Amino acid sequence: MAENASAIPTAGGLYYWTYHYAPKGYKEVISFVIGCSNSLALAAGVCSIDYGFAEEVLAAVVISKDGNFEVTNGKTYGIFAAAVVSMAFLTCMASGAIARLQTFSIICNLFIIVLLFIALPIGSKVNRGGFNDGKFIFGTFENLSDWNNGWQFCLAGFMPAVWTIGSFDSCVHQSEEAKDAKKSVPIGIIGSITVCWILGWLIIIVLAACMNPDLETLLDTNYEIVMAQIIYDALGKRWAVAFMALIAFCQYLMGASIVTAISRQVWAFARDDGLPFSKYIKIVNKKYSVPFVAIFAACAASLALGLLCLDGPAASALFSLAVAGNNLAWSTPTFLRLTCGRDVFRPGPFYLGKFWSPVIAWIGVIYQVFIIILVMFPSMQHGLEPATMNYACVIGPGIWLLSWVYYMCYKKKYYHGPKSNLSDEDYSQAVGEDVIDEILLHKSP
Repeated sequence: MAENASAIPTAGGLYYWTYHYAPKGYKEVISFVIGCSNSLALAAGVCSIDYGFAEEVLAAVVISKDGNFEVTNGKTYGIFAAAVVSMAFLTCMASGAIARLQTFSIICNLFIIVLLFIALPIGSKVNRGGFNDGKFIFGTFENLSDWNNGWQFCLAGFMPAVWTIGSFDSCVHQSEEAKDAKKSVPIGIIGSITVCWILGWLIIIVLAACMNPDLETLLDTNYEIVMAQIIYDALGKRWAVAFMALIAFCQYLMGASIVTAISRQVWAFARDDGLPFSKYIKIVNKKYSVPFVAIFAACAASLALGLLCLDGPAASALFSLAVAGNNLAWSTPTFLRLTCGRDVFRPGPFYLGKFWSPVIAWIGVIYQVFIIILVMFPSMQHGLEPATMNYACVIGPGIWLLSWVYYMCYKKKYYHGPKSNLSDEDYSQAVGEDVIDEILLHKSP
């Protein structure tokens, strides 16, 4: 993705590249489906982040009330909806203010991580008498599901990582607001993945060292989420409330960042007439240079998807849906670039070379296909009920299929692929003069 962004930086990103590398005659329809998939995934990403925020707020309340507080699906959705609406207003600011908000979010998240690294081990040492040993942290495996050990390892091991390291395409959707996007966007993508990877690994080690080794007791928490129970066991009531409040605040800032990304994706797709009511959604306020309508349209979609919160456990599909939709959108342009679009690709400043570029790209595509399949599975294989069903396997493929039907029946009259935001010189440099000459030759009578 960093190579794609370096070659052609645009807010449309994934569906734009798909159109660029897809074979002639299929460009519009494949691009349209990927645009819908990416928009859906980002909306689901906002939902999953804000659902997590609601759970963290409620966890702090439950701890402060010593467990004497009833958490209902309605309360969860209420906090979720309030978060989405307030984020919509928060991100309706000028681009410069949004950039400062992103920086503030990074600083706050790093602060809470450092504080966790310091406070949790100290509290565990004092209140629990020590830590779990290295054998428990790195060598203990307990399967509490009815899947076999291998598949459960994939379900429980990959899902937290692929969701957490799952919004690096946000940089792409803000390409048109970045300085020297061909270099800065790839740096943002690689940097965010690397930092999340390292810090996430360290966080898991600290939590595993300080947690109650009795997993069944830990999972049967009265404090809404396991993280709250781990902190409560190590630090007590007051620190647990304070930590959950800080974590919720950082989660809120992260959600605001994703709202910014999805609004730019929605705006770019509407600019290319890919959405219903595109002529309204693509309007940009000239004074503030912010797509206000796109922001509220994106948040409205998140509110609609978030209705799954009212069904309790079914809300887990929001996490899977974000992962599946994004991985389809991420893998498709790269797959097309490696196959039918290999002669069209013109590398930008960030390029891994003729050998390593295709090797890493193919590994990435195969991995992403595996992840799409993985996240469609429920947590248990037997005794499925409506509450334990993973609805991502219905919503995701359903949206992909319906978007194809919608395009074939109606939208092909209006959607003709991305409209270039590049100057003639930039476009010629990105695409290549020989490719442009070939296109013009095919178009001539």
